[in-house]
Amino acid sequence: TAELIKTFGPDSMIGRMASTIQGSTDTTLYVLTVYFGAIGIRRSRYALKVGLFSDLVGFIAAIIICLYVFG
Repeated sequence: TAELIKTFGPDSMIGRMASTIQGSTDTTLYVLTVYFGAIGIRRSRYALKVGLFSDLVGFIAAIIICLYVFG
């Protein structure tokens, strides 16, 4: 995201999309490692699959929202 903002600028469509996408998909692995590790969950079953699927949905939603709001 930092490289895209540095290259295209923070007010460009690419900069806005990159920031929105990062904000919407940033926590999946953090939640799996920190929260699950803190309480000792060893078998997370479908947590990774659901987390990655929600990242995909967040990615698509970020693009649609940026195009609607800024485009």
